[in-house]
Amino acid sequence: MESLDIQKIREEFPILSREVNGKPLVYFDNAATSQTPMRVVDAVLHNYTHTKANVHRGVHTLSQEATDLQEEARRRVRDYINAESIEEVIFTRGTTEGINLVAASFGERFREGDEIILTVMEHHANIVPWQLLQRHKGIKIRVVDINDRGELNLDQYRSLFNDRTVMASFAHVSNVLGTINPVKEMIAYAHAKGVPVLVDGAQGAPHLSIDVRDFDADFYVFSSHKMYGPAGIGVLYGKKKWLEEMPPYQGGGEMIEHVSFNGTTFASLPFKFEAGTPDFIDIAAFVKALDFIKEYDIRNIASHEEALMRYTTEKMLEIPGMRIFGTAPHKCGVISFLVNDIHPYDLGLLLDKTGVAVRTGHHCAQPLMERFGIPGTIRASFAVYNTFEECDIFINNLKRLITFF
Repeated sequence: MESLDIQKIREEFPILSREVNGKPLVYFDNAATSQTPMRVVDAVLHNYTHTKANVHRGVHTLSQEATDLQEEARRRVRDYINAESIEEVIFTRGTTEGINLVAASFGERFREGDEIILTVMEHHANIVPWQLLQRHKGIKIRVVDINDRGELNLDQYRSLFNDRTVMASFAHVSNVLGTINPVKEMIAYAHAKGVPVLVDGAQGAPHLSIDVRDFDADFYVFSSHKMYGPAGIGVLYGKKKWLEEMPPYQGGGEMIEHVSFNGTTFASLPFKFEAGTPDFIDIAAFVKALDFIKEYDIRNIASHEEALMRYTTEKMLEIPGMRIFGTAPHKCGVISFLVNDIHPYDLGLLLDKTGVAVRTGHHCAQPLMERFGIPGTIRASFAVYNTFEECDIFINNLKRLITFF
């Protein structure tokens, strides 16, 4: 592992130099969305001012250039996640749309009484689409529990598979607990039972090396805005054999081959799932975010973030009344906590007065909160540009503010 020049990295993010409430910004809300380096912002500006034209639909120069930029982005994503083909890379509006696409389209094959395995740690985006399918198709949802450290009960996971199991869908990394789930092992077990798997990579892709062929994932979804990229775009990876069988998720332009009132034939992959004008500006700019991650190496980034998390955790555990949710030995990215009976909103609001940005609430994971018997937590989450000095500022302000209660 190489040592990172964090100050050099921070210089790429102008927002990190601003003040909030008269204090230097300490941005610890990276699990919700990361900040964006200037190279990405510059790419967006350049695309708007030099190559804005609709893709795949024009013979003129601007359209051809915009098309080339989008398809280069697809190739870069393919390489980044080690997909076998660009046909397996579908651009979406984000992780949520990717999961909805699979639930709606792949879910067409399911029948009443079929079962899908989820876990109690899932984000709402990996619960609600399956509940909608449950209402539409009459499927059943089975849920894997966790222990008090925030680790999945793998024995229970294996026990839930039966002849009616048609799908398993789970997070790579919990957005609340930070737990890194053993996805390769879990996928291998599901496949041994003939069951395909979707992995929610919203929190995995920003912090870990992703190799969908090594995982053998059937579907893997993630978002650009958590990976230093533009908001409003994401990626659905799907094995070609499944994508070819699946019906289109939406109808309209771009995803058709021929339309008549007697019937329609659909375009080949990946365009079958990309109805309408895509966000080609931001898709092209996402390449610069991938460049940023590649330049500093995801392994170095992960090592730095883990060091920040471990350091901050040790300091927090010295505070009387501190409760940290998610203490698995293999975790990354986040620390979710409560102090005594202080409401997380109140403490989060006061931290903001000191310039420290954290997330409060249930983090779109209400079943997990119910599992722990709490309404919500405060969540501090880290990115490569965060520093140990910021961790100290956070800890010192936290200690001081607790005395107010």
